[in-house]
Amino acid sequence: MSLLIFALIIIVLVAAFSLQNAAPVTISFLLWNFQASLAIVIFLSVLIGATIATIIAFWLKFRKKEQKLD
Repeated sequence: MSLLIFALIIIVLVAAFSLQNAAPVTISFLLWNFQASLAIVIFLSVLIGATIATIIAFWLKFRKKEQKLD
């Protein structure tokens, strides 16, 4: 339950921050250059970070469970 509350607080904070920073920004990565709203960049960054953290957490949990079986 505490994890759900923590996640909801993070979502609200990111949403508030994104809405206050809606200016267009230029993104440069290697040879790519494109413009996007800062709100979209922030949202996608948080989403990618959360996805990677979830994958790592599941991997570590699976690895720990696998070690207990040995």
